Amino acid sequence: MKIGCPKEIKPQEFRVGMTPNAAQEAVANGHEVIIETKAGIGSGFDDAAYVAAGARIVDTAEEVFATADMIVKVKEPQAVERKMLREDQVLFTYLHLAPDPEQTKDLLASGCTAIAYETVTDDRGGLPLLAPMSEVAGRLAPQVGAWTLQKANGGRGVLMGGVPGVGPAKVVVIGGGVVGTHAARIAAGMGADVTVLDRSLPRLRYLDDAFRGQFKNQYSTAGATAELIQDADMVIGAVLIPGAAAPKLISRAQLGTMKPGAVLVDVAIDQGGCFETSRPTTHADPIYDVDGIMHYCVANMPGAVARTSTIALGNATMPFMLALANKGWRQACQDDPHLLAGLNVHAGQLTYVEVGKALGIDVVSPTLVVKAA
Repeated sequence: MKIGCPKEIKPQEFRVGMTPNAAQEAVANGHEVIIETKAGIGSGFDDAAYVAAGARIVDTAEEVFATADMIVKVKEPQAVERKMLREDQVLFTYLHLAPDPEQTKDLLASGCTAIAYETVTDDRGGLPLLAPMSEVAGRLAPQVGAWTLQKANGGRGVLMGGVPGVGPAKVVVIGGGVVGTHAARIAAGMGADVTVLDRSLPRLRYLDDAFRGQFKNQYSTAGATAELIQDADMVIGAVLIPGAAAPKLISRAQLGTMKPGAVLVDVAIDQGGCFETSRPTTHADPIYDVDGIMHYCVANMPGAVARTSTIALGNATMPFMLALANKGWRQACQDDPHLLAGLNVHAGQLTYVEVGKALGIDVVSPTLVVKAA
């Protein structure tokens, strides 16, 4: 199989879909790897590293898309990239289709087979290709939130850990999954007073046992959220419904109950955001003010630490990428129900239920699609 990796073109996206190590593994398995020149520069991998791994360097994304049987990326294809996709081509990347009708329409029109990192599952009920970026985003959230809290950036001017005689920042983390756990861990490590909200009692028990009081936890209800945000300096939105649009947990009206200069960090922005006033931003212009509350809603947070993120993502995606290349997407999905869960689009058909619900599009069972193919 010819595996292509173009340079990411989303603003301030410095990650790359394949590391030189992944390219070397693919070549060792008998595949041809085609890399757009300078695709890995933002993550610290030059063209020479890919050539040493056995990959072929080409000058343009057009050459990658025209030549490759499978496209491996990080972020969802942008409009110009979607125009280059074709029937019988496999796209393997993050998609986040539920809040993105335009992308969904274009992928359906292209006829390609699109497998989304964020909906691939594992036998423990986890999302193994989303987890590494959730870990990165979770650990970044208190860091970028602390920066936003600085007075010069529009925040309350509160130091996360306080100082002797002055209390620490109060941080509320909504969601106790991978993102929320890592966010709470880092915020508590910075000395903040942290409370995690979640609707799963087993998860709350786990957090209590595992972290032995480093941070507090509370069962998540609308009333609990409304009460806690009134005194919060920072709220981190870390909720996830796999493949679906994120629920809106804080309304615009509730911003008026918060302290002026408090910060909302919306890690769920890729799935539409979990605050009513959230809208995607970039690393170049990451924050904005709504009713005196500062919002940080960068849609590719892990791109800020591109080298760490790229290596972590590459470690997770490599086995699935090799399975798709070695077996072909049909056989790979037949053999692995967890990879089948990643199938979102095939030959003009939508195959992921939550996306269909969010966008009002009829869905075909992925199992039936694979059998028919």
